[in-house]
Amino acid sequence: MTTNPVRIVCSWLAAVALVAASVALPAAQSSGGAVKSFYDLKTTSLDGKPADLAQYRGKVSLVINVASKCGYTPQYEGLEALYREMKNKDVVVLGFPSNDFGGQEPGTAEEIATFCRNSYDVTFPLFSKLQTKPGDRQSPIYAWLGKASGRLPAWNFSKYVIDRNGQVVAFFPSKTTPDSAELRAALDRALNQ
Repeated sequence: MTTNPVRIVCSWLAAVALVAASVALPAAQSSGGAVKSFYDLKTTSLDGKPADLAQYRGKVSLVINVASKCGYTPQYEGLEALYREMKNKDVVVLGFPSNDFGGQEPGTAEEIATFCRNSYDVTFPLFSKLQTKPGDRQSPIYAWLGKASGRLPAWNFSKYVIDRNGQVVAFFPSKTTPDSAELRAALDRALNQ
């Protein structure tokens, strides 16, 4: 019986690809298993400290992919106003810097924090820069958001409304401003569920 070297190489490559796929990008998990809620995810704050999104469970979250050099960057002002207005009503704004669109968030964590503080007096939570787009380096947060909503950001300042249980209940594109009636209505619906 002769051994086919092509078959051996193909079998070996298939095995290597299977192992690589299982370790290349681990599925986002909580301590209890597969992620079922946005609040099961963990990340890193902009200052580099571990951040468990479970701290927002029971609140309504507005999740935004932010950037410092975008035409939509002035939305920081409205996002901060919304946060200050609604934080006592259990609404939190969560900013996730991303350089995915037009290279419009090139800064370091310190540069991003300084810009947000000095330009817009941002006090809402900001997290480490991440990738929203699909691929090997996509953040587990955006992988989950995309799967849960069927939508991923097409540009900076896309917005997800997350209910108290950690489920996506609305998505808005970049052009939807923080003071828009439809965004406010989605937040109110989530608060009243």
